Amino acid sequence: MASLGLSIGGLERVLASGDGGPGQVIGLLDLATSAEPITAADQALNVFDFQPVAQKNLPIAHYAYMATGTDSDETLEANREGFGQFQLRMRRLVDISAIDMSTTIFDRTWETPIVIQPTGSNKAFHPEGELAVARAARAKKHLQVLSTVASTSIEDVAEARGEPTWWQLYASSDWNVTAAMIKRAETAGCPVMLLTVDLQGGSNRETLERGRRADDRNCSVCHGTEGPSANGRKPIYDGIDMSNQGGSRAGTMDWAFIDRLKDATSMKVGVKGIVTREDADLCLEHGVDVIVVSNHGGRAEASARSTIECLPEIAEAVAGRIPIIIDSGFRRGTDIFKGLALGATAVGIGRAYLWGLAAFGQEGVETVLELLRRELRMVMRQAGTPSIARISRAHIARR
Repeated sequence: MASLGLSIGGLERVLASGDGGPGQVIGLLDLATSAEPITAADQALNVFDFQPVAQKNLPIAHYAYMATGTDSDETLEANREGFGQFQLRMRRLVDISAIDMSTTIFDRTWETPIVIQPTGSNKAFHPEGELAVARAARAKKHLQVLSTVASTSIEDVAEARGEPTWWQLYASSDWNVTAAMIKRAETAGCPVMLLTVDLQGGSNRETLERGRRADDRNCSVCHGTEGPSANGRKPIYDGIDMSNQGGSRAGTMDWAFIDRLKDATSMKVGVKGIVTREDADLCLEHGVDVIVVSNHGGRAEASARSTIECLPEIAEAVAGRIPIIIDSGFRRGTDIFKGLALGATAVGIGRAYLWGLAAFGQEGVETVLELLRRELRMVMRQAGTPSIARISRAHIARR
């Protein structure tokens, strides 16, 4: 079913809405399940084609870690459904002989507005983990953000990437640990740090827990007491005294914490997890350099509100003063176009490239990126927008 982006919840809503009878639902199921999973990256028609291969390749618990939302996955599903609230207004008779997808963020111009967002524990999905992702980012010339909980060191990723990545921070409950991680990222050359703020309240990841219960493997093989991720510790913590850390993430952050971060580093400081205008206003008030509109891919909260629906009020508040990156649920070129039209500077992907990684390693990640670029280029032509700068709110109609 995943190749069509279908879910059990989605099918239930088709039935409940009365929009389609049993014949339509059966037809959707037949079409979604009849095709065999692809056996090579170049067979993919879209990024969804990598999902069943990833699911087949991975242990149940590892796939559940990737796939989970929170509670009954309402927000995860809302992220996809939210795109349906916006239609595209296509313009005609525009010279589209040359399409320029370049995007400038701070003082750097990228070939594309598609950003590789931070995801944790990539070695759970492929033996090369973050190294395969970094090499794909290098080959395709994409901006990449590395997670605090990456299973590969920040230095090794930079070497594979050919330059430092941006870095995402899960703040520790012990400021000394946080400060030591910041120093390491700064020394590694990371120009931007993104503080994640949407997990302070914790999250009820039921899909993950069900996957764990269904997985009867001996997990000590890869989550044991030896190796760089012993007892859940990631390479970023190597050499850091963790004895005073009450938990891996700070639960008492407030806006003064942003001021403290800015005083502690020369890196630009962004905030990841903003979903309201009020918090966007506070970001500006506290000198945040970049906002990431995100609900952690539906993993952080049970709001049932998509990030694409949150974006307009945030873009209105920011009014172009700082860059906005949006993620959570982006799978199509049309999704990316809508994000840009509604005010984002760039659009991030997470699960989509993890599907590619789990399916075919570096080649899978590169193919996911190429498919998204191809689709974005096509919709830019269809909409009569030969450059990213030409994409505007005028290209959007609310359903």
